[in-house]
Amino acid sequence: MNRFLQIFKVKDLRKKILIVVGLLVAYRLLAAVPIPGVDAQRLNQFFSSNQLFGFLNIFSGGGLSTLSVAMLGVGPYITATIIMQLLTIIFPRLKEMYYEEGAKGQAKFNQFSRFLTVPLAFLQGYGFMTLLISQNIVPRPSAFGMIANVLAITAGSMIALWFGEIISEQKIGNGISMIILAGIISRLPTDIQQAIVSYTPSALPTYIGFIAVTLFIVAGVVYLNEGQRKIPIAYARRVRGTKMYGGVQSYLPLKVNQAGMIPLIFAISVLLFPQFLAQVMSIFSVSLALKVNAVVTAFLNNKLFYGIFYFLLVVLFTYFYTAITFNPEEVSKNLQRSGGFVPGIRPGDATAEYFSRVTGRVTFLGAMALGLIAILPLIVQAFTKIAVLTVSGTALLIVVAVVLDMMRQINSQLLSREYEGIE
Repeated sequence: MNRFLQIFKVKDLRKKILIVVGLLVAYRLLAAVPIPGVDAQRLNQFFSSNQLFGFLNIFSGGGLSTLSVAMLGVGPYITATIIMQLLTIIFPRLKEMYYEEGAKGQAKFNQFSRFLTVPLAFLQGYGFMTLLISQNIVPRPSAFGMIANVLAITAGSMIALWFGEIISEQKIGNGISMIILAGIISRLPTDIQQAIVSYTPSALPTYIGFIAVTLFIVAGVVYLNEGQRKIPIAYARRVRGTKMYGGVQSYLPLKVNQAGMIPLIFAISVLLFPQFLAQVMSIFSVSLALKVNAVVTAFLNNKLFYGIFYFLLVVLFTYFYTAITFNPEEVSKNLQRSGGFVPGIRPGDATAEYFSRVTGRVTFLGAMALGLIAILPLIVQAFTKIAVLTVSGTALLIVVAVVLDMMRQINSQLLSREYEGIE
């Protein structure tokens, strides 16, 4: 409690928090401005029959559910980032830029992602508009009106990206993630209202069980996000001149969920890819786009196949992203150069094999847990038989990850100020 009150006593930190809150409120206002002529009833029916758009609504920060000028939110930027990450596998220069050139290389890499966001936002905006027009959710505008709406949607996406980067500059959390978090939180009043409206006395045990399961899941997500496998590291003693270095004990932390929320985002992107193709196809043939959309919707309505496919995608991408971000051979080489070693393991190839074996076991646990979190809504619906009682595992993971990251960064700033006060 004292730590919480201390946040508002520090002028600089208080100013940063107010800036972040102000930007999130500004984005929510932007997300509440709909494009002209939206049929709200048809829109609700369309969303209830297409689960993929529910996923998109999460990454748009809640702007898609109202068809606002910020309907795409940070979705195009997330897509651009994923495309750039995949391109690092194909182009070694991009991989070198991102992983070996430090902050300068990552800044340049992110700049390329921003450039790619613009055409992606334009294509997605045009595709959505064409799809919505074909569903009679939005009236068919003139050619000038269509271009104006698509440009407004593209601008809304870039404004969302701009807000996110300003938030990140305050160093109290990741701006893109916090915009998504704001969209998730904004849906809570509506979800609670729907749960209250559908409540019946006979369903009381189900509601109590749902609350208990939700609390258990939140605790599990926190445990998963914070869980580590600590590998002991020892450093050999070295004498230089009259001074002795090394001889200390340390550890190498391997997180159980080393990939974070990235596998869920990758998996959702794969599931959304046919829908994205339908949006692009709508530029050339609306009928073909509608057929692709119908096939995707039919697949999603089969909960068993959809759940199995989604689970396998999350597990696969967890291994994939962990393999990209953690290279056992490189870690082993760096450790050997610094005079470190794992007790009982020979330096070099043996250490790399040990790291690879331990990482495989830890990643397996993390992948299984992430996969279960991803399909939680389907499991909850199967047991409760109540559609409004759904726990979005993706949303929960995002909320927990963002809140924990925000707490770490705020705590770090408070600690730095305490050290500055020590003379």
